[in-house]
Amino acid sequence: MRHRYSVLLFPLHVFFDFVCLNASFAGAYWLKFGDLASIAQPPYQSLWIAFNVVWATIILLTRPYIFPRQLFKAIPLLKKLVYLTALHAAVIAIFWLFVKGVYFSRGQLAYTYILFLLAGGLFRLGGLLFLQEYRARGYNNRRFIVVGYGKLAKTITDFYKVHPEMGFRFQGYFDWPTEENKDALAGSYTDLSKFVRREEIDCVYCCLPYIDNTQLKGIIDQSDLLDFQVKLLVDFRGFLTKGASVEYHDFLPVLNLSSQDLDDFRVAFLKRAFDVAFSLCVLLAGAPIFALVALITRFTSAGPIFYMQERIGHRGKPFMIYKFRSMYVDAEKAGPSLSQGHIDNRITPWGRVMRQTRIDELPQFLNVLFGSMSVVGPRPERQYFIDKITEIAPEYTELLKVKPGITSIGQIRFGYAANVDEMVERLRFDLLYPKRRSLLLDLWIIAHTLRVMAQGRGR
Repeated sequence: MRHRYSVLLFPLHVFFDFVCLNASFAGAYWLKFGDLASIAQPPYQSLWIAFNVVWATIILLTRPYIFPRQLFKAIPLLKKLVYLTALHAAVIAIFWLFVKGVYFSRGQLAYTYILFLLAGGLFRLGGLLFLQEYRARGYNNRRFIVVGYGKLAKTITDFYKVHPEMGFRFQGYFDWPTEENKDALAGSYTDLSKFVRREEIDCVYCCLPYIDNTQLKGIIDQSDLLDFQVKLLVDFRGFLTKGASVEYHDFLPVLNLSSQDLDDFRVAFLKRAFDVAFSLCVLLAGAPIFALVALITRFTSAGPIFYMQERIGHRGKPFMIYKFRSMYVDAEKAGPSLSQGHIDNRITPWGRVMRQTRIDELPQFLNVLFGSMSVVGPRPERQYFIDKITEIAPEYTELLKVKPGITSIGQIRFGYAANVDEMVERLRFDLLYPKRRSLLLDLWIIAHTLRVMAQGRGR
């Protein structure tokens, strides 16, 4: 019989947990009272019985010892132990209140759970190491084949080669033979049933790109008769997002690949509330500064006080961005170009001061109030430069999933970009934001922006 020793894992796990539980109870009693003479007598007799009955009930209800081999690792095992122990402690606390056990020692109970966590944890880690070594040496194996030959098929076989401790042994590829794959195959679809029966195959991986529904249905129909598992292998690499979820339309499962994190209502609501409150405070408290900057801008160079330019915002929607004018009028009459910092003759002397202290960005708090921008977010760019950037770094489109901001990680770590290559370099910093955005991160970026403004290190 295949895997005749695997059926022992469950009862052994149960047995050793009961040993650990009772040994911990007795050890805690000895630590608290210095002897074991009366542990089996009232009142602790009833508590000891309750400990075992409650643990047995939890095991029957939760079935906690069933782990697939891919998840049979230290962290899941220890997390499950902590969960079970907490659940046990909660039920025992209810039992304590029910029997009005004022004569029970809280210290003894605390020692019991501490000892049990230590003993149970050591047992699990020891058992895990033993099983991994046992399986790596070729025992307690699962034999598998892959149906559908291609790059994805090689990925799963390479995975199990790297992880021999899981105990999966590859037996061959199956597909319709062609000139390219015939030397790599163990057989065709017509050979599959005989091979599975003869080699006692446990698991058949079916690669969806290389197998059609008719062939897949035939394999599934045979699985009950020949006693093997069928696992569907689909290549979602490159577009499977962290927020993917399964939706059921009646009995039809639909995989939703949209990013749930970026559409999370709570995050969006809190961020918008913070943006509005912070912008109103800045505009009201900074009104005298705004007026002074506007006057200096007006009288230091000819032209309007404010500068408006079309930028690309959230989900690719264009909007007009507001800034205090820092360049001479018609600075871009020869076409779109980026600022060259201190050597850029298009920037006015006062504009250079504004750029170093970032005060030219202050009118963008109006953009925040209107909803086209956020206080913190990746800097918005013109479509002309977005086209240039995406030719080099297509991942720029990730930034369009969030609202652009007045300040960003890229602004404080890198600053203004003088060419497309520098914009791509700044992109490395801004790409950190969409996946990690939070109120605390926004406050951290704002604090560092204020430091850059105070030190006049903007460029």
